[in-house]
Amino acid sequence: MKRFSDRGISTKETPLKVAESSDVIISMLPSSSHVLAVYTGQNGLLHGQNQLRPWLYIDSSTIDPHTSRNLSMSISQCTLTEKKGHIASPAMLDAPVSGGVPGAAAGTLTFMVGGLEEAYLAAKPLFHAMGKSSIYCGGPGNGAAAKICNNLAMAISMLGVSEALSLGQGLGISASTLTNIFNSSSARCWSSDTYNPVPGVMEGIPSSRSYHGGFSSKLMAKDLMLAKASAEEIGHKSPLTSEALSIYMEVCKMGYESKDFSCVFRHYYPGRDNVCSTP
Repeated sequence: MKRFSDRGISTKETPLKVAESSDVIISMLPSSSHVLAVYTGQNGLLHGQNQLRPWLYIDSSTIDPHTSRNLSMSISQCTLTEKKGHIASPAMLDAPVSGGVPGAAAGTLTFMVGGLEEAYLAAKPLFHAMGKSSIYCGGPGNGAAAKICNNLAMAISMLGVSEALSLGQGLGISASTLTNIFNSSSARCWSSDTYNPVPGVMEGIPSSRSYHGGFSSKLMAKDLMLAKASAEEIGHKSPLTSEALSIYMEVCKMGYESKDFSCVFRHYYPGRDNVCSTP
């Protein structure tokens, strides 16, 4: 807070004080427990309030859809201290993002948005000020559900690319050669052409800086837990989810929970830098 205050940016001591002086609230937190603490905890955004000043709450956290839906319901049952144009009551949008730290820095994030469509249309200028695109996913909680599915696919694809590249190295093919093959054929994906896990193949991504920065293995494990719980809740088979979760939990137990999730190439598989070896 001092760092922002020293740069002339207004700060408040509690979430409640932020809400009392804001028309729109945007939050992005690590887990459901953090979101609940900020919204409903002591001095939280909604603490003891039946009347709210903010007309819109946007939560860009990656959390379970159930929590998002409950918060949206609680907010919709409140009234506004002052009517905002044609908006009669406050609304909440769950709007997690895709694009990672590089996308945030470049302003190219994609927002996956759940909630009332009227609120989404009113908020579109805000999303496009922070990112390149927004996709309306349906009612409350659907943005959170979309993000869980996206991160599930991302985790599995990263494991598949890492496993294949590590195997290729063991068979004597350099990672750059195999990456070129992937990116020119059916194995091409974000984990191969944009966020390659092999040090030395691409610059400006976590694998080029000892897996620092980016999206931590701990957060990926958390998101896979959410995916697994969601699948169990609806009786959906998810064997790859369970296996991916097991791998990332092991990576975390090995002490790499703060490193980018692409570190599985180095710290789970016996992957090496971009070199060619003879089997």
